[in-house]
Amino acid sequence: MNTLRSSLAFLLAFVLLLTSVASQAQTTTTKKPMSKTAKGGIIGGLGGAAGGAVLGRVIGGKKGTAVGAVIGAAVGGGAGALIGRRMDKQAEELRREMAGAKVERVGEGIKITFASGILFAKNSSELTASAQENIGTLATTLKKYGDTNVLIEGHTDNTGSDAINDPLSVRRAQAVANYAMNQGVESSRFEVKGYGSKQPIADNTTEAGRSQNRRVEVAIYANEKLKKAAEKGQI
Repeated sequence: MNTLRSSLAFLLAFVLLLTSVASQAQTTTTKKPMSKTAKGGIIGGLGGAAGGAVLGRVIGGKKGTAVGAVIGAAVGGGAGALIGRRMDKQAEELRREMAGAKVERVGEGIKITFASGILFAKNSSELTASAQENIGTLATTLKKYGDTNVLIEGHTDNTGSDAINDPLSVRRAQAVANYAMNQGVESSRFEVKGYGSKQPIADNTTEAGRSQNRRVEVAIYANEKLKKAAEKGQI
C-alpha cells in the first residue's frame, strides 16, 4: 500500500510539474494562447518517451484509452513539435472534409469521435451510407499522411448485458477498420478494441447521455518510422 501511495504521489507531482513549466513558458514567451504543438514540445522535452507513457496512463484513465494511446506514444521535444505540425494539417483537413465527426488535436496526435447513430443502425455493426462516406474521407487522409498508427475503439451505452455490448463494440470498431482497409489503408497500421459500456463519457441514466456513450473513437499517432524521421528533421 505504501508503495502504491508513493507511486501515485510521484505521478501527481510529475504531472503538476510539467503543467506548471508549460504555463510558465507561455507566460514568459507570449501573451497569446500556446498551441497544442508548442505545449507538446515542452512537455515531451521534459518527459521524453518515458514521461509520455506515464502521462498516457494517468490521463488516459480519465479521458479514455484513445487519448492515453496518443499521449503515451509522444516523442516530445523538437521532433514532437514537427510531428505536431504535421498532425495540425491532417486534423484541419479532416475537420473541413468529414461531416458528422468530432476531430480533436491531442498532444502529438489526433482523436476522432464518431457518434454511433451516424455509423450504425441500432444494435447493428453494418455501416450506413453516411458512415461509409465519412470513413472513406478518413481513409483518403490516412493514405496522404502515412507512417501513423491508428487505434479504433468501439463503445456502447449500458443498455443490455456485457455479453451483448462487448462483442458489439468490437464488431463496430472492426467494421470501421475493415472499410478503411478496403479503401487502401494498410492493415498493419490498425489496432481494434472494444470496451462495451466500460468507458462512458456521459450519464447513462438519460437518453442524451446514452447517445453520447454509443460511439467509435479513432486515435491517430506517429509510428516509429515517423518518429525517427522527425528526430532527424526530415518531415
